[in-house]
Amino acid sequence: MLSTSTAISSDALINQLEWRYATKQFDATRKLDPETWKALEEALVLTPSSYGLQPYKFFVVTDSGLKAKLRPASWGQSQIEDASHLVVFAIKKAMGEEHINRYVERIAQVRGVSAESLEGFRGFMVEKLVKGVRSGDIDQWATRQAYIALGNFMTSAALLGVDACPLEGLEPAAYDAILGLEAEGYATVCACAAGYRSEDDKYAKLPKVRFPESELVQVR
Repeated sequence: MLSTSTAISSDALINQLEWRYATKQFDATRKLDPETWKALEEALVLTPSSYGLQPYKFFVVTDSGLKAKLRPASWGQSQIEDASHLVVFAIKKAMGEEHINRYVERIAQVRGVSAESLEGFRGFMVEKLVKGVRSGDIDQWATRQAYIALGNFMTSAALLGVDACPLEGLEPAAYDAILGLEAEGYATVCACAAGYRSEDDKYAKLPKVRFPESELVQVR
């Protein structure tokens, strides 16, 4: 557990959030070093999700040939090819009881308890997500979990001084076909390019535009 003595300062957090922006132009000559990428990969894995179920998978694209295939399916955006890493956020389609069972087995393994002791929790999740009203929009529910991961990834990147750009301007079905996701039971939701900004990116110098805090935050 992170202690308060090793947490970053409030100023450091705000400074990095002010520094980050949706990078439009990446420096194609700069790549993330293995240690930095490993930290971002772990940040993805550590993303919180409803019930802890993680109804998603992260497909990381670094191969230049594969990036070139994805660019036309991404409205031609240069970030696809120029960024060091491209993360494709995909949901587990029609998540069912099998996924829940695997998750319960994982809890038992990691925490050293019996799967039988978790039967109540397993049954609750099955009832709510597979058999209940949530089953009718389970893919939408999973999509919302994937966006939590996207936000966590971008914030983590900013804290490490890594530039990122979230991408919804893409054709999910084309991504699924190019990456072979349908055969694995997954479907593309969005993507995020990560790397380092180009000095020519004019958007890096523009001030952030946000509504005033008084309009966005209300304390009751």
